[in-house]
Amino acid sequence: MLHYMTLDDLLGLKVGSVLHHLSIKRAIQVLRINCYDPNCLRRRPIENNPTPAEICQWTNHRVMEWLRSVDLAEYAPNLRGSGVHGGLMVLEPRFNVETMALLLNIPPNKTLLRRHLANNFHLLIGSEAQRLKQEYLENPDYTVLTATAKVKPRRLSFGSFGTLRRKRQEEMEEYVCPMDVQMPQSSSFHKGLCIYEDSLDQLEQMEDSEGTVQQIGAFSEGINNLTSMLKEDEVFREASSCSPETSATDVD
Repeated sequence: MLHYMTLDDLLGLKVGSVLHHLSIKRAIQVLRINCYDPNCLRRRPIENNPTPAEICQWTNHRVMEWLRSVDLAEYAPNLRGSGVHGGLMVLEPRFNVETMALLLNIPPNKTLLRRHLANNFHLLIGSEAQRLKQEYLENPDYTVLTATAKVKPRRLSFGSFGTLRRKRQEEMEEYVCPMDVQMPQSSSFHKGLCIYEDSLDQLEQMEDSEGTVQQIGAFSEGINNLTSMLKEDEVFREASSCSPETSATDVD
């Protein structure tokens, strides 16, 4: 279900926060990389010098533990229930230090504290994730990701019936975490990505097989309907060939 969850599904569940949409998107991506193994998630600090792939497995509670370990224990409780997890921190380009500082309620005038957070945040997520965040930051359309930003429901433009039907079909396939979502290139992810790609190929083959079965079933049903129609037509012709005179002769 998570694999095929759509944006409309989330909106139907009254999840309208942009931050929460991105949080769920990256959580699904982390589960895909780890073949949907729930035991991959890390709630307690058990690793030293974790790789980006391991940080992606951090739960919200583990991120709060990390904040305490870098002398930000005073602000760690502000992250409880925020939806911030390791996958969001590493994989989402829109989630940067500015967003983290806002969620932690660190005032803008506490520049030294924010700089301390930035240094530890960049060391944690790695160079690749930081490069992607910097590229997004330099985008002319960049806006700070906040907890109050809301997802705007899409509006359908009413054209011809066929166009509207195609649009609805495309929107139904707008997944929370797209099938072609950009995957991390760090070597720490390679093992999980190889397994995920193999599983995805098998899933696509299964979908193709299911489609073929459905086509065969529809074709078979069509043949059965045609056969029934031919039989009914044959019975009708036999009944019509029996004239009233022949019936009267048989009675005599």
